[in-house]
Parts: sequence; C-alpha cells; structure tokens
Amino acid sequence: MKILSLALALLISTACLGQFKKKGNNTLPKQRPTQQNKFLEKQWWLGFKAGTNLAQAKPIKSYTVMVPTNYSEQLNAKSYDSFLKTGSQATLEATFYYKGFSFSVQPTYRHTRFTYFNQYRWYNNDNSAETLELRYDQEQKLDFADFPFFIKYDILRDKLRPYVQVGIVYSMLINANKAVTISGTDYASGGTNQFANETIIVGAKDLFENYWSLAAGVGLDYNLGNVRVVLEGTYIKGMSNITNTKNRFGNDRLAGIGDAQDDLDLNNIVISAGVLFPMRFLSSSFKTLDR
Repeated sequence: MKILSLALALLISTACLGQFKKKGNNTLPKQRPTQQNKFLEKQWWLGFKAGTNLAQAKPIKSYTVMVPTNYSEQLNAKSYDSFLKTGSQATLEATFYYKGFSFSVQPTYRHTRFTYFNQYRWYNNDNSAETLELRYDQEQKLDFADFPFFIKYDILRDKLRPYVQVGIVYSMLINANKAVTISGTDYASGGTNQFANETIIVGAKDLFENYWSLAAGVGLDYNLGNVRVVLEGTYIKGMSNITNTKNRFGNDRLAGIGDAQDDLDLNNIVISAGVLFPMRFLSSSFKTLDR
C-alpha cells in the first residue's frame, strides 16, 4: 500500500513539472528590433520638384508721385490683384528622415508675378465735360533664389504618406521687371476717344530687395519601388518689406508716368510635384521603402 501511494505521488509530481515546463516554453522573449528596422528608421533623400505659384502683394504703406488738389486722393489708390497671375519654380531637395520626422533644405529658383492698377482724372473746372481719364495697369515680374528650411512630419507611414510641414525661407532677389500699360478715355477733344499706349517695360531690380518668410503646408508622398513621388502645397507668408525704400523714386521712366513703389509684403501659394531618391540601401534586392 505504501509502495502504491509513493508511486502515485511520484506520477503526480512528474505531471506537474511537465506542465510547468510546457507553460514556460510558451512565454517567448520580447522581440528585439531587427537590423532592417533600425536601418529604415533613418534615410537621406535627394530629388527634384517643379510647379507653379500664385502671388499676393499686400501694401504696407502706399506712395504716389501725383496728388490731386480738387478731389479725394483715395480715388487714385492702387488696387492690387491677389493670387491671380501664375509664376513658376524649380527646386532641388535634400531631406534627412528620422522616425517620422524630416529635416529638409530646398534651394529654389522662383519666378513670381503680381499686378495692380490705379486711375487718374483731369477735368476743366469751368467745363466739366472736358475730362481726361487715365488707367495705369502694372505687372511686376520678380525672380528670386529661395533658401527654405522645412521640418516635416509623416501623419501615416505606409506606401501612401500624407505629411505636414513648417519652415522658414530666405529669398534673394535675382532680377525684376515692370510692365506699365496706360489706357484711357479723352472727353476733351470734341468727342469720346478711347486709347491705349504701347506697354512700357523697364528693369526694376533696384526697386526691390531680399526678404524672409514663414511657411506652412501639406503634402503627399507615394512610394513607388525605391522612388518617392511627391505632391505638395505650401503657403509662404512674407515677413519683411520687399521694396528697396532708398530707390523708391529712383527710376526716372516710372516717376515720369506717376508711379512710385509701395512698401509691400509678398505672399505666395506654391504647388509642386516631383520625385525623391533614397541614398541608403541594404542590398540591390531590398527596397528601402518596404516595412
């Protein structure tokens, strides 16, 4: 009887020990990050983008050469068009990516345009029918070398990656031109005669200068094999005056037709598309974008 009890106790002990060992084997150690995942946490990208931009010139303070004496000066005020004329830009991009954040420099050549017009009126105090009305349509064409620094954040980290970005931009003036078209209606020559003079085009680089801006935007990356296709839109808010105040009245041809450059902030909506290429690979058969 004692032998039977001893054998039964030994059998129960063996079964319990086996269950304990089996349970312990089911508990796997925490998986360590693979070398591949560590590699993919950071990446360098180089690429090219191009697109279009829309400009808004916002007056800080207005100036004029001619001041009316017999009617309100506000009737001669300049009227600026906002985000009407399209420009263009081309960008080289170098970006360092780390765990969802990207730090990017994007030197850009930008051609931007904006327009404004103002009107003048002359009439005979003794005979109001003898009147001359003039309209001045002006188009500014500016070329800048932009040097932006952006910080991006990927909202999703998949094949399709929407992102947001903020940055700061310093813009160096390369060239500037101004085109002025004068048209009007002459009521003083015995009838109603409408006319338009030939457009005056003058170099206006001396009227502008370098400035800096703040930027914010959204974009979308699409991973196509080892290439990343990019589409983005950015709003760039000018933070300093683009006008060279020392040369405001320095252009004789413009001053002769009554034009004086206003103090201006320049804002832009920039839309770009392009491709980026990764600079770090594990092997020729490994796609750096695969997770």
